[in-house]
Amino acid sequence: MSSAINKQAQQVTRAFTDLSWHHISQQILSKLLLIIVTILLFFILLWIGKLIIDHLYHESNNVKFIKSSNRIATIHALILNVYRYTCYFFLLYAILSEIGVPVGTLIAGAGIFSIALGLGAQGFVSDMVNGFFILLEQQLDVGDLVQIDSIKGTVTAIGLRTTQLTGSDGTLTFIPNRNITTVQNFSRNNMASNVDIRISPETPLEQLVAVIKGSNAHLVANTPELSAAPVIVGPLTVNGQLIFRVTVTTKNGTQGAVVSKFLAAYLKALRQQHIPLAWEQPIKK
Repeated sequence: MSSAINKQAQQVTRAFTDLSWHHISQQILSKLLLIIVTILLFFILLWIGKLIIDHLYHESNNVKFIKSSNRIATIHALILNVYRYTCYFFLLYAILSEIGVPVGTLIAGAGIFSIALGLGAQGFVSDMVNGFFILLEQQLDVGDLVQIDSIKGTVTAIGLRTTQLTGSDGTLTFIPNRNITTVQNFSRNNMASNVDIRISPETPLEQLVAVIKGSNAHLVANTPELSAAPVIVGPLTVNGQLIFRVTVTTKNGTQGAVVSKFLAAYLKALRQQHIPLAWEQPIKK
């Protein structure tokens, strides 16, 4: 028994010492150099492709009949995303092939695709499908101000998996495309906003209307963001407070600045005419 064990040990030792370590090291070194060269070529190809896509994007901005620059920016970001994913896929395929892994045989025979789906690729496929319909239906474009569920911000990128929103405070939010169910887009139509002035029961409405009309005559001529003339709604009760409302319709994205401009002009004119508001007492003459 012991002689048989010794004989097997001698055979293993002989096989180990007969190995051509020099040949093995050369093989490892050649494989390693080949992988490094492949990675370098990958980054060069990725860089050249990005340059070409960026050049085509900048050229398309100079075409006069293309109206929506946001749409072109969305397509540009999506093409870059698809190109990057494709390059990474072929890099992985090339590296596995270089180290001797039969990738094609494994995919065809071992059911790797099914395993990948079981490990979470269903979510990736859902992201891609939902992202495709978002682009097809033009729900979002890069540069649009939107609200997705409770998250509000400007669309900075639309990818195969995620959509990126940048909030007013600079927060960057990544939202998986499969989670995008309800979208509020504030950048497609003209926006109607209310200019509310708090008044008191003692405020003389006739004088108030006259002041606002006089202010509107000057403001309309100096506010190109308006898409329609201001509408004087009149006094209303909102949350138990008495207000005087004027509705302004502006181009999308400018409503905040226009409302602030009109409110400041109204308040200044009312103060000049000594018209009391909600936080002021009537001025006795």
